Amino acid sequence: MIKIQQEDFNIQKEIDFLTKEHNDIGAISVFVGLVRDFNAHSKTKVQSLYLEHYPNMTEKSLQEICEKAKEKWTLQNCLVIHRIGKLKPSDNIVLVICGAYQRVPAMQACEFIIHSLKVKAPFWKKEFYENGNSAWVEQNPQDKELALQINY
Repeated sequence: MIKIQQEDFNIQKEIDFLTKEHNDIGAISVFVGLVRDFNAHSKTKVQSLYLEHYPNMTEKSLQEICEKAKEKWTLQNCLVIHRIGKLKPSDNIVLVICGAYQRVPAMQACEFIIHSLKVKAPFWKKEFYENGNSAWVEQNPQDKELALQINY
């Protein structure tokens, strides 16, 4: 399941939803991404972050990533929630949950999905800094490297 939304998410509620009617899930792997209060490259203090996306195109991309994960690992269910709009430091930004019969496929699929999402999903992030400046965030080259390492 894919959700793109402005509102925050409740991690336990989403886990409960994912596992409902799936008694065959023996392991759940969860990744939660948060908004940082600084730019990782310039170390500039971030006041807020604004995320944009292309509706339908983003959902399709995330769905393809999840389908690929389901092909590579035996998953009973998976969920990706990505927030858009204006967020502030420490806000939840992304949630990936993978449920599988055993822990290894759940963990590997979760890692695959988040790395692939960072490289493939069409999201644009603009940071607003305490000094009044702002800048669009460029893709981190390390994300592409990590996605390639997990056989994207």
